[in-house]
Amino acid sequence: MKTLILLRGLPGAGKSTFAKTIGSIILEADQYFVDPKTQEYKFDGSKLKEAHMDCQRKCEEWMKVGYQITVSNTFTQEWEMEHYYKLAEQYGYRVYSLIVENRHGGINEHGVPSDKLEQMRNRFEVKL
Repeated sequence: MKTLILLRGLPGAGKSTFAKTIGSIILEADQYFVDPKTQEYKFDGSKLKEAHMDCQRKCEEWMKVGYQITVSNTFTQEWEMEHYYKLAEQYGYRVYSLIVENRHGGINEHGVPSDKLEQMRNRFEVKL
């Protein structure tokens, strides 16, 4: 069975670290902000929509080939995962959505300000 894993959680929760243990193609919107030459991360909030669209496009490319895929993004709201669920249905993937919690005292490596973290925490939706 082809599998798509959506890792959700606040910055610093350990999504990227956990994704590396799964053994699949790892996609993140943050990858869009990594300079391919220097491997330096340079976030630009004005390009966030483009980053997510790029992540979705890459996910579809890998789905066409049939690989197991892990997408590691904050996904604080349900609608942010909708496109991935539609792709999964289109390409015959089973989807697992996992919430990664910061119970290990992980550090927010991307410098998201504390007020933004609080906003994300307050809007985090869980569908049971």
